[in-house]
Amino acid sequence: MAPDSLTSNGEVAVNGRGYRLPRQPTVVVCVDGSEPGYIERAVEAGRAPWFGTVLTQGASLLADCVVPSFTNPNNLSIVTGQPPSVHGICGNYFLDPDSGKEVMMNDPRFLRVETLFPSFQRAGCRIAVITAKDKLRGLLGKGLELGAGKACSFSSEKSDKATLAENGIDKVNELVGMAVPDVYSAGLSEFVFAAGVKLMERHRPQVMYLSTTDYIQHKHAPGTPVADDFYAMMDGYLARLEALGCTIAVTADHGMNAKFDANHQPDVIYLQDLFDGWLGRDKARVILPITDPYVVHHGALGSFAVVYLPAGTTAAEMIAKLAALPGIEAALAKDEAAQRFELPADRLGDLVVVSTKHKVLGTSAARHDLSGLTEPLRSHGGISEQKVPLLCNRPLAADAGQRRWRNFDAFDLALNLVA
Repeated sequence: MAPDSLTSNGEVAVNGRGYRLPRQPTVVVCVDGSEPGYIERAVEAGRAPWFGTVLTQGASLLADCVVPSFTNPNNLSIVTGQPPSVHGICGNYFLDPDSGKEVMMNDPRFLRVETLFPSFQRAGCRIAVITAKDKLRGLLGKGLELGAGKACSFSSEKSDKATLAENGIDKVNELVGMAVPDVYSAGLSEFVFAAGVKLMERHRPQVMYLSTTDYIQHKHAPGTPVADDFYAMMDGYLARLEALGCTIAVTADHGMNAKFDANHQPDVIYLQDLFDGWLGRDKARVILPITDPYVVHHGALGSFAVVYLPAGTTAAEMIAKLAALPGIEAALAKDEAAQRFELPADRLGDLVVVSTKHKVLGTSAARHDLSGLTEPLRSHGGISEQKVPLLCNRPLAADAGQRRWRNFDAFDLALNLVA
C-alpha cells in the first residue's frame, strides 16, 4: 500500500497506520519536557482553566515516550506514528556511520520514512508546522509542498528569515505581532502558540503541529511560579484554538527530573573518563545524543549515552564494569538496546548506557561547560523520563479500548479515537 493511499473508508494510510481525514481543524501540540505534574499543578493553582476542563471532560491519559527521551527522536515519532526503529532518528546528535563524523541529527536525509504531513497534504489538507527551535524544522517539514494555501513550516527562532520559497510563508513577525524571541526564553514557545492562533484565524489549516522548547522545564519544577506562568500562557492560547473549533491533542517529547546532588551540583557519571581509565585514553568513544546547539540550560548532560568500543574489547566485559557502578540503570549491548528501546541498531554504538532517575551522563569533566547552569540541573534522556501526558479536548470514544499509550499515538487519538 502506498504511504498516502486512501483506504476504502476514506482513511489516509501512513507508515502502517490509518488516519481519518480531519472533520475539523486538528492541532497536535508537543510540549517539550512536560513531565506529568506540570499541568495538574497549574490547574490546582487556578492558572489553567482550559487544561482543567480537558482533565475532567476530555481524554486524559498517561503515555510512554520513546527512549532516548530526547527532542528529535520523540518529535519524529509523534509525526510519523512510529518509533525510531522505523523512522531512524535516534538522537539529537550521533556518530554518522557513513562519514565517521559526529553530527547533528537534524538533516532531513536521516529520516527514513515520511511524516504524516505530506500524506495529508496529498489528500487535500492544508498543513502548518511551527517549531520553537529551527533544528527540527527541516525534519518536520520534509516532503511538504510549501506555499500559500498549501503548507507552511517555520520556527520562532528564525521567524524573521521565513520566505515563501523556504517556509511557505513570509512576514511571520508582522502576522504574529511579535519580534523574534530570545532562544533562551519562554517567549520562544509563546511565539509558537501565538503564530498558531493567527494562522488558524486567517488560513484555517486542517492539520497543525506545534512544538515548543523545554527551556522552562529545565529550570523550573512543576508547581513553581515560573512553571505555572508558562502553563497559564499556553492555556490561554489553547482555549483560543478550541474557540476556533479545533480538536486539540497535547503530549510531550519527554519528561524531566532533578539531576543534582545535595550541594545542588550536577550529579554526573563521566563515562569517557571511566573508559579512558579502563582502556586507555580515547580508545573508546562516548557519544551523548542530548547534544545540540542549545546547551546553556543542560550543559549537554542527559541520562542516555552510546559507546563505541575499540577492537578486541567485548561489550560483555564493559557491561559488567558499568553494571557495578551506582547510578547506572541499564548497560546494554547494541542489539539488545535496539530491541528494548525500538531503535535503529545501525545508528547505535556498541553499548547503550542509561543512568538512574537523578543521575546524568557526561563525556569527560573537562569537556562540559556548566557555567550557564544558573539553577540546579534538571534534565532527561533515560527511562525515568519516559512517562508523559497525552490529552485531548474531546472525550474518548467508547470503543477506544485498553492499550499501552505512546506519545506517538497523538494523531491517532485526535483523528480516530475521540468522540
